[in-house]
Amino acid sequence: MATATQEIRVGERVVRVSSPDKPYFPERGLTKLDVVRYFLAVGDGILRALRDRPTMLERWPRGVFEGARIATRQSNRGDAFYQKRLPAGAPDWVRTAHLTFPSGRTADEVAPGELAVVIWAANLGTLRFHPWPVTAADTERPDQLRVDLDPMPGVDFAQVVPVARELRAVLAELGLVGHPKTTGGRGLHVYLSIEPRWGFGDCRRAVLALGRELQRRLPHLVTTTWWREQRDRPVFVDYNQMSRDHTMASAYSIRPTPAALVSAPLDWAELDDARPEDFDVLTLPARFAERGDPHAGLDGPRFSLEPLLELADRAGLAAPPPH
Repeated sequence: MATATQEIRVGERVVRVSSPDKPYFPERGLTKLDVVRYFLAVGDGILRALRDRPTMLERWPRGVFEGARIATRQSNRGDAFYQKRLPAGAPDWVRTAHLTFPSGRTADEVAPGELAVVIWAANLGTLRFHPWPVTAADTERPDQLRVDLDPMPGVDFAQVVPVARELRAVLAELGLVGHPKTTGGRGLHVYLSIEPRWGFGDCRRAVLALGRELQRRLPHLVTTTWWREQRDRPVFVDYNQMSRDHTMASAYSIRPTPAALVSAPLDWAELDDARPEDFDVLTLPARFAERGDPHAGLDGPRFSLEPLLELADRAGLAAPPPH
């Protein structure tokens, strides 16, 4: 007989997990409770990625199964959906951040302040968390710069790695330190902690400057061309991910595919040998217990954006137009 509900203590809270035996990744034999236990095992890491950040929830309440699809703006019918606003019936200890979107609409979005919020969201079917690069304390000025190295169709992870290594070299020359992670797919993200002194426009311009410098150094690999049909190189530096209301799946989020791969923070030293398929719901807890969180450095010094804006000035780059 299926278990109706299980109560789990998370810090000072007791979180109810309904239908814990529900299959979430049937091809891997993983249930909702397995997903909850995964998030508990990497708790310090995912909370570091989400703490006090307005976060959109990507909810798969029926789990991941063949033919499942997510609702979009074009089609609001699907087995999963994105939730920007605080769900009805949320406990009073789930904090929020008030946001204004480019459309002028506003929302109170979940801003996790403790691990119990992550587990509560997992009970709602959340597999991927999409935090903004700002905190609830200041939703206008990012405190993270995020660089998305996006491979074109047919391009594998191994072709993205040299771009990430060159990105690290560019950052080092400017006195900056980035922290890489897999996406759960073929791409790579690199995050930097920055002083929250600049708006989204300047942050996009900074990432575009990085992309153009990478394109200059690796012309056979890198493009910053926005229109997909005009891209003729393997890796796109997606500077528009630093636009307002654009988010990336957080570190430790679970990709909604049958393999249950996760977005895994990496040390630079392991980048050459890492493969996205090495990191999933079953393997990452042991890695986390042994090695901790490679993104712990994001809690360290915050860097000025000025070296990147100076790079943009030298290249004659204006703020990129919105898309």
